[in-house]
Amino acid sequence: MIGNRFVGREQELGLFDAQWRAAGPRFLVLYGRRRVGKTSLISTWLERSGARALYWVASPTSAAAQLRSFSQVVYEFANPNVPFGSDFTYSTWEQAWREAANLTRAGRLFLVIDEFTYLLEVTPGIAGQLQNFWDQVLSKTDLLLCLSGSHLGMMKHEFLSYQAPLYGRATMQIHLQPLPFGLTRDYFPSYSAVDRVAIYAIFGGIPAYWERIDPNQSVSQNIKTQLLTPNNLMQAEPALLLHDFVSDLHNYAAILTAIANGARTPKEIADLTGLPNVQAPKYLGVLAEAGFVERRVSVTAPTASRTGRHHITDPYLRFYFRFLATRQHQFALKIQDQALAEISRHLIDFIGTYTWEELCREWMLRAGARGVLPFMPDEVGSAWNRTVQVDVVGNNTMHKTLILGESKWTLEAASRKVMTELVEEKADRVVPEQGSWRVFFVGFSRSGWTDAAQAYAAELQDRPPAGRNWTCAGMRLLDLTQVDDDLTAWSE
Repeated sequence: MIGNRFVGREQELGLFDAQWRAAGPRFLVLYGRRRVGKTSLISTWLERSGARALYWVASPTSAAAQLRSFSQVVYEFANPNVPFGSDFTYSTWEQAWREAANLTRAGRLFLVIDEFTYLLEVTPGIAGQLQNFWDQVLSKTDLLLCLSGSHLGMMKHEFLSYQAPLYGRATMQIHLQPLPFGLTRDYFPSYSAVDRVAIYAIFGGIPAYWERIDPNQSVSQNIKTQLLTPNNLMQAEPALLLHDFVSDLHNYAAILTAIANGARTPKEIADLTGLPNVQAPKYLGVLAEAGFVERRVSVTAPTASRTGRHHITDPYLRFYFRFLATRQHQFALKIQDQALAEISRHLIDFIGTYTWEELCREWMLRAGARGVLPFMPDEVGSAWNRTVQVDVVGNNTMHKTLILGESKWTLEAASRKVMTELVEEKADRVVPEQGSWRVFFVGFSRSGWTDAAQAYAAELQDRPPAGRNWTCAGMRLLDLTQVDDDLTAWSE
């Protein structure tokens, strides 16, 4: 939700429609990181659908206070003109849910319990109680129950784990993801594609962050006003996000800072943070469960490969721990220009290393699915070994097809050499040794390609090269304008 506009999420709204129209009881689980727009999605669907609904959001308070709050919402819905005291509460959650179930006698009801993880934290066994009551009572009513939560690890543990009390009860589960880059043109029509990539590199696809951006200001001005002032909400955001999962923020912040500055393996992270080698994997596991860090392996290597690398998946956390975390003393003294100059100096490399590569991978995955590329990859990522790295790679092991891509975020047009090195030097080293492969090459360049590079792509069509165990299926070169146009069209 940006201002009064709600853009995107049409697929998710359609899933809500389907669950509401379906006959009989339905159980919907909605989860995703904070600020991703879960509450806005629910409220927008309620406004559009006009469904008869009871909405309650849990808060970080005591178990008794939560039960009292929910009880009063249910009572007021059932008895809109009957006063009740501020201390009114049902005696148990079962009694409160039974009263909510009785509301379905008057027609289908959409019951929303938002931030359900706050209940899980202070009411042991609440998931098991709800499972029993769903099986015995709620599953026999005309109810659409929606549980929403931001604690990804807890939601997965209580709903997706085979041992979870509520496992198998949900008729629909939605993991709400950040908005795709392709929607930035609609949100920020006055910004150029370069500016929108920069915005996405800093704030990711989090709607609540986009709301803070003033499109009448430049990207640099927004960085200065939104991020480089003391005591602003964005400065406190990383601690708030981490606090949902951990209590000792210092070690986790140190690990994220290390990864943001190039450490990729547990040993590199331990060396940079000073943590014992045996402790780093434990911290990394918690961050991975929270969805903030992931371990990636080369797409041409086995999943169990020991050459995995750790990356921060959340763009704002990545930006914060790269540029802001160590500058708090400057912000406290309102010394902003020095920090802004440092960010401006390194932002091109930062975007090229992270965001542009990620957008190129997204383009490859979407293009393959739409038949724009000759192959449809099963997996898109990077490929590397001891001698070479290719940053944008699509792999289909069943069909023995590979898409190898180079991505450049430079102010000048990319040269012929970029693609000749990929074809004539890197391909032989990265194509798997087993099998006979067909390889298609793609070049992504912010500023386009030189005439010589374009000529090389044409040459490959007439005289396809071949390697040790692969043959060339062609080449395509793209610039930022084309990638932006395609991702915009494919995200609508």
